Amino acid sequence: MSRRSGILEFAVLGLLRESPMHGYELRKRLNTSLGVFRAFSYGTLYPCLKTLVASGWLIEESGTAAGEALATPLTGRRAKIVYRLTAEGKEHFEELLSQTGPDAYEDEHFAARFAFFGQTSRDVRMRVLEGRRSRLEERLEKMRASLARTRERLDDYTLELQRHGMESVEREVRWLNELIESERAGRDQQRSAPEGSAQQNSTSGESGVLPRRRGSTPPPDASDDTTK
Repeated sequence: MSRRSGILEFAVLGLLRESPMHGYELRKRLNTSLGVFRAFSYGTLYPCLKTLVASGWLIEESGTAAGEALATPLTGRRAKIVYRLTAEGKEHFEELLSQTGPDAYEDEHFAARFAFFGQTSRDVRMRVLEGRRSRLEERLEKMRASLARTRERLDDYTLELQRHGMESVEREVRWLNELIESERAGRDQQRSAPEGSAQQNSTSGESGVLPRRRGSTPPPDASDDTTK
């Protein structure tokens, strides 16, 4: 399985965990909610769905809406296929959510993982955020070293493009610092709450409710090629 196919399967399972959907609905959610997938087509999505069905992680059901049931015999069109997550599929998705290996820090995979942070435990969120930050800091160091070596050979426009790329990475590192600080603050706040209190018993933060941040900057566009 290619890395990009694995990301798509992860995102499809995550969306179907929220509710069953038909293919058009899934593609729309992938395009609008997860910007990294806006270029995906039906030709890419449906083979992915078939693979997930064959693996036992999804099941196909005929659309049961009243309008669809009436329209089908009159028009001769087949009812829309609705995809539903199985118990095995839910277990598999939760296993994927718990993974914090190097793939989770890469540009596209990180964007997909972040989109489902609301379903991810705090400890895993922290490891993914810190891993992503380390990866970008390494990238930034290499970009600075490269720029120092080649600065004299670059024309003004190429130099400006290099600087823009560095600024994009620096901006994302600042954003990650804010997120990590917020996650730590939420964890410390929950730990310091009186035993048995509503604040301690609340799953807010553990289930993925982002704590308030002051002076926060918007997250970078994960599709910005200048950060690669």
